[in-house]
Amino acid sequence: MAANNNPTVRRRRLGAELRRLRQASGLKGSEVAERLMVSQPKISHIENGNRAISPRDVRDLCAIYGVTDPQVINSLMRMARESGQQGWWHAYKDIPQSVYIALETDATSLYTYESMVIPALLQTPAYADAVIGETIPQLTAEQAATRLKVRLRRQHRIYDPVRPLRLWAVLDESALHRAVGSPDIMREQLEHLNALGTEPHITVRVLPYAAGAHPGMSGQFSILQFTDSPAADVVHLDRFTNDLYLDKPSDVQHYSMLYDHLQAQALAPYRSRGLITEVTKRYTRQTAPEAAVSSALTS
Repeated sequence: MAANNNPTVRRRRLGAELRRLRQASGLKGSEVAERLMVSQPKISHIENGNRAISPRDVRDLCAIYGVTDPQVINSLMRMARESGQQGWWHAYKDIPQSVYIALETDATSLYTYESMVIPALLQTPAYADAVIGETIPQLTAEQAATRLKVRLRRQHRIYDPVRPLRLWAVLDESALHRAVGSPDIMREQLEHLNALGTEPHITVRVLPYAAGAHPGMSGQFSILQFTDSPAADVVHLDRFTNDLYLDKPSDVQHYSMLYDHLQAQALAPYRSRGLITEVTKRYTRQTAPEAAVSSALTS
């Protein structure tokens, strides 16, 4: 589905759960619409997440579906209330990937593969600034500053002390060697990457050149998982002009299988840290002459 047509995450999840309850009750959408005295398309829009629903309507649907558990009813009503709330990213106008940020904010786990750059959630401010400035033509200084601020705000998910995002990252070795910004920026970035890789909820693995051809050669992709509703899992394909979101179970299963193959071909986390350390040394050597010249000038 196109990014600009994708409903909010909470509405998608609420709609999927209401559809499941309706199907479990054995009722058709037309039958439910008749009981509520609404149109059948309205029920379809609600279940697809394309239309908001009030807590009262949720309560009425639960009664029709025979749901009596107060915890389930209250949980669904809370989701209905929250679906009308705006996320922090809405404060920034005209930012791209607002749909993806909503997904990322609600996700409990993220599996990501990057072939060209360090994953956004693991980037240092200097590296992120260089990536944004060097990959998006005709970006104004104000637009670049806004994108950087949003990217760094997204990283709060992996630092959340209560509910940190469980992150698995596989990156191609080329992302380590591609000098973004300067040798000093790269040295800092790779040191940061290795430090984050030691966190218990973050796993970083490098796919070495020696792996040869692999399933990730077609480009970057991510799989977002939601513990409370596995049916809501989404595959995100990052494209320059229009991101793609795939939520069919068959698509999610396909990309999950691709990710399993990538992890099997990637280096183990401890070996990945070793390779990252070796590449970091190269950038350190490149910045050493500059440090020596600076020292000589100030002597």
